Amino acid sequence: MIFVTDARGRCVYACPEWEALTGQPSTEALDRGWVLRVHPDDRGTATGILDEALASGAEFSIRYRLLKPDDTPRWVGAGGVPSFGIENGAFIGYLGSITELAGGATDTIAAYGNVGRFVPPPPHPATMPIDTLDLIADHLIITHSLIEEDDGAKAALPGARIALLEVGLALAARMRMQGRSLN
Repeated sequence: MIFVTDARGRCVYACPEWEALTGQPSTEALDRGWVLRVHPDDRGTATGILDEALASGAEFSIRYRLLKPDDTPRWVGAGGVPSFGIENGAFIGYLGSITELAGGATDTIAAYGNVGRFVPPPPHPATMPIDTLDLIADHLIITHSLIEEDDGAKAALPGARIALLEVGLALAARMRMQGRSLN
């Protein structure tokens, strides 16, 4: 599931699969509305890691529980890759993904996260992107995570970041065109 934030960490796009998993319409997930579908015990971890990453414009990853429509928790892995403006290089927000984790595997752990390299977990069949632009974003996030510092692919990192930026801008523009924005 794909999401886009602005430079203040406010959600400006949540994919249609968000509502299927959480029961919350994507319009209600905007800004920090998504936090209402995070398990109450995990909210501090989820928002704390995001805020810490925002302070430096760094990648982040988090494991926490989302509440399904019937309020039962479901473990997810989430993270974001920063986007920087083409002209001035300023941090403009995140393009991120959320993936359901296998049930039972993490039921006894607490939420956790880190600021640093984001490597998304494999997609869960129940929340595969159904929209082409979301699918492109998902693949670009995976591409970004595969580019390592010490191999020949590092030269592709600037191009991947520009592609992430363009897709994130397109997703945010789609939300504005549908009348679903923060303002």
